[in-house]
Amino acid sequence: MDTLRRHSLLLILLGSLVISLAMGLRHGFGLFLEPMSSELGWGREVFAFALALQNLIWGFAQPFTGALADRFGAARVVAAGGVLYALGLLFMGLSETALGMSLSAGLLIGLGLSGTTFSVILGAVGRAVAPEKRSMAMGIVSAAGSFGQFAMLPGTLGLLGWLGWSVALLAMGALAAMMVPLGAMLKDRPSARQATDLSLRGALDEAAGHRGFWLLCLGFFVCGFQVVFIGVHLPGYLFGNDLAVHVGSTTLALVGLFNIFGTYAAGWLGGLYSKPRLLSWLYLARGAVIAAFVFLPLSPASAYLFGIAIGLLWLSTVPLTNGIVATVFGVRHLSMLGGIVFLFHQVGSFTGVWLGGMLYDLHGDYDVVWKLAILLSVAAALLHWFISEAPIERPVAQEAQA
Repeated sequence: MDTLRRHSLLLILLGSLVISLAMGLRHGFGLFLEPMSSELGWGREVFAFALALQNLIWGFAQPFTGALADRFGAARVVAAGGVLYALGLLFMGLSETALGMSLSAGLLIGLGLSGTTFSVILGAVGRAVAPEKRSMAMGIVSAAGSFGQFAMLPGTLGLLGWLGWSVALLAMGALAAMMVPLGAMLKDRPSARQATDLSLRGALDEAAGHRGFWLLCLGFFVCGFQVVFIGVHLPGYLFGNDLAVHVGSTTLALVGLFNIFGTYAAGWLGGLYSKPRLLSWLYLARGAVIAAFVFLPLSPASAYLFGIAIGLLWLSTVPLTNGIVATVFGVRHLSMLGGIVFLFHQVGSFTGVWLGGMLYDLHGDYDVVWKLAILLSVAAALLHWFISEAPIERPVAQEAQA
């Protein structure tokens, strides 16, 4: 028992470090929008499209990297993802064309993120801990991603001011390379295959026929739309409203800081109360916070208050959403099924970040996208209210399909 407990704690620690690096580096990408677009003569849509493509590729690759992690363990997947992430940052720092930006920030970093973030890491954690501790453990690891966002953002801003955008991205690539040895040390133990286990095809068919699974997917689309639009475009929105550059970076840092507490609290509460109902209230709260930020007078103080409030609600969806998948379908194919749900998150991310850039270039403001984010909060709250987290019933003698 002690050996299993030590293994679980080590896996949680290493997984937390990997997610801290992956999410922390990504959280600072919005700071590069203005300097890269200005120096290279791009409109904001070029940068926004590359990051939108990144999120889309991350999402489409996630079910496949999740399935590989379910089958072979997380170590190889995370190490390979770390290599792609580092190469993506390297080539992003050398990019001078829209195509180069899309291939580096879009393709390579998108693939790297699919191997180093939530679906793969939380799948490994979900298999390693007891069911009654699963929601809390997922909350801890998700909170680590939030800590990375908070801790690394000032460093990213410092590198940007000291070295310029190109060399700063090269330095960030060196940091990303640290995920390779950390990932290699992840001794994830995929669940031993039993005769009664569903095959991969059987698990897909089961999820496809479950109404709650699709409601969860649609709800996670809203999460992606909101957080990536805000993460990428908030600094530019504040700067465009005559607030100093440091206000945007400080606001994003506050998002990361308070996300730590919000994500941990969500994981804890998910072990006590209905996770779908918690998600409904969370999305309603998001909509209220965004509405207050957009429609009340804007100032540095209101921006900081927004960072605090939205930070508490930022990644709180992650342990609750993955916890529902684990509770309903079990952990045998958790990374893969979680990856499918996450795909919808990333389609939402693509839509939010690209639509923000396109509409800004067309109209010179983000008004329509802010209003969409508020309406989508209400829709997500309704969707989650009708999800049941009761474990799915399977025939005891069900044989694994070939």
